[in-house]
Amino acid sequence: MNARAIAWLAGGVVAVVAALVLVPLFLSPSSRSPGPSALAGQTAPAFDLLDDSGKPVSLVRYRGDVVIMNLWASWCPPCRAEMPDLQRLADAYRGRRLAIVGVNEGESPQRARAFADSLRIAFPIWIDDQQRYGRAYDALGLPTTVIVGRDGKVVRGFDGALAYSQMRAAVDDLVSAP
Repeated sequence: MNARAIAWLAGGVVAVVAALVLVPLFLSPSSRSPGPSALAGQTAPAFDLLDDSGKPVSLVRYRGDVVIMNLWASWCPPCRAEMPDLQRLADAYRGRRLAIVGVNEGESPQRARAFADSLRIAFPIWIDDQQRYGRAYDALGLPTTVIVGRDGKVVRGFDGALAYSQMRAAVDDLVSAP
């Protein structure tokens, strides 16, 4: 064998050994993001954002209410499927100190509002153009839903779309009767 072939062979062996050692570290459950449910019991991270009309908004302003914060984007088919049920929930719990907030992850206010209007969504739409909420809540994808209690602490977190019955079950024990 010539020196060049030996160098390639040695490089290949080093790459295989490195893969065998490093890949399990990156795939271990302890190194993966646990998702928003892992934040249960902790104070909900809150950021100052703007809503889709340019007004300042913050999760802190909802202290005293149960909040369903739904992270979504218009390009996400499960988000599109879930949004009407979130509006249905908002309508069903009106006057019961339950706030539903849609946090658009990474899109323009105009795109977010057009999407919400197309589905007749009336609950507040916030614009998180830097996707800070997605990172803070360990969102594994979209949609991600976080339930925040009246005390400002995360109660539950869900990755993926929820059905209406799941939404109701997630908040019934937290929301006072009318």
